[in-house]
Amino acid sequence: MPEKRISVGGQAVIEGVMMRSPTVYATAVRTPQGTIVIQKNRFVALTHRFRFLNLPIIRGAIGLVEMMWIGIQSLSYSATQAADEDSDPKPKKSAATNLSILGSVVFALGAGFLLFFFLPLWLAELTGVKNGIGFNLIDGAIRLVFFLGYLMAIAQWKEMKRIFQYHGAEHKTIYVFENGQDLTVDNARPYTTLHPRCGTSFLLVVMLMSIVVFSLLGRPAMIPVIGGVSFEFIRLSARQRFSRFMKPAIWPGLTLQKVTTREPSDDMLEVAIAALVACLDYPGAYQGAKLEIPSN
Repeated sequence: MPEKRISVGGQAVIEGVMMRSPTVYATAVRTPQGTIVIQKNRFVALTHRFRFLNLPIIRGAIGLVEMMWIGIQSLSYSATQAADEDSDPKPKKSAATNLSILGSVVFALGAGFLLFFFLPLWLAELTGVKNGIGFNLIDGAIRLVFFLGYLMAIAQWKEMKRIFQYHGAEHKTIYVFENGQDLTVDNARPYTTLHPRCGTSFLLVVMLMSIVVFSLLGRPAMIPVIGGVSFEFIRLSARQRFSRFMKPAIWPGLTLQKVTTREPSDDMLEVAIAALVACLDYPGAYQGAKLEIPSN
């Protein structure tokens, strides 16, 4: 009997990659001395623990919050490891560390709402348009321009270019796993850096969908629904049987990934492979792929 196919995802971090399977997420980072350090954490999503939460739209909203929390923790770990070659690869968590992570999340949320919600809203009000649909279309268009401009701007930073390279390494490695191949650098190298389940595509879908929904139904109460529906759209677009019909719809997101991903080096692919291997540590996870941890 063939092994059950599982879904894996990930995120680029500072000098590394975080990969997540249904029961574990692992963050692999290249230290200044050239070694790869890995932190593994067991994590079972609420939608897996409580079946009533695993409903369309609801599971998307819950999953986004969980991924944001995991992402912030992985970024915090990678920042420590990338900056200090003598740091402990398995640092102990403290109340101060958790408080710092919480503070980072709150700050990121606050800055995001200011830049992509309140500022576009204020600028739309300056136009003097009172009609509900017209006002929301202008507001949404401004928000979309801000989002695209933000991505274009950060793509020019040297540090972000390296993170975008690790982003590309994450996608290439996931493609190898999804195709049941040996997880090696040689197999990962030929794949594209663009992936339909990427967070960049998701954010663009949220932006576009919010323009339509806000224009027709209003705004604040619909934000969780927009996130949940967008999650289901991205999930559906990644299924092979629907991919042919979904190509026109996912094209904008894949195009935008040309900004947020870069071609990775072989040593970056090694880090991404190490992260994926580390999070696949339970029976039935391997899909027939041979797993190899880079020697360095």
